[in-house]
Amino acid sequence: MNVFVAGGHGKIGLRLLRLAARRGDQARGLIRKPEQAPDLEAVGAEPVVADWEAGDDITPLVAGADAVVFAAGAGPGSGPERKRKVDFGGAVKLIEAAKANGVSRYVIVSSMGADDPASAPEQMRPYQEAKAAADAALHDSGLDFTIVRPGMLTDDPGTGLLEAAPSLGRRGSIPRDDVAAVLLAVLDEPSTIGKRFELLSGDVPIAEAIRSL
Repeated sequence: MNVFVAGGHGKIGLRLLRLAARRGDQARGLIRKPEQAPDLEAVGAEPVVADWEAGDDITPLVAGADAVVFAAGAGPGSGPERKRKVDFGGAVKLIEAAKANGVSRYVIVSSMGADDPASAPEQMRPYQEAKAAADAALHDSGLDFTIVRPGMLTDDPGTGLLEAAPSLGRRGSIPRDDVAAVLLAVLDEPSTIGKRFELLSGDVPIAEAIRSL
């Protein structure tokens, strides 16, 4: 599989690229800074450099992909304007690039709580609003989408065990290792097309949890 990951140097994106390359996929990661390239090469991925925030056109870069994954984010400490520009605007740019290249499969890393941004704490609201807008744009795009909504992300080692459902009815956390593994599993599971689901650490093996959605 040729997988194009926006946010290739991010904490989830880099983990996903490592997993994809390890099993023999052509893993390509979009990065903004050329100095980030060695980190992608070290995990067996191909770095693709473009700064879409500055207006670079990523459309030709997506050519040849079998699937695209949006794992980019403005990150903590960024203001509402940049969150809107990156978490929403970047997702839309990737939708447009996928459509222009005839790439139908699109997986996005969203956030638990994106279904109700108004209920988020004030400091988190711009982030959740941007995620909600990105999810809505993807849902309405006509692409074969999957929306993955993890809880609080940690850098703990992955366990390979989780709980996934359209709504879990609880809060919690999940290691980024496991989120990356879920993204790869989603790409392999056509039954996840058209679905959105929440994700937390649990006691169900990843493959089983994804098949049961």
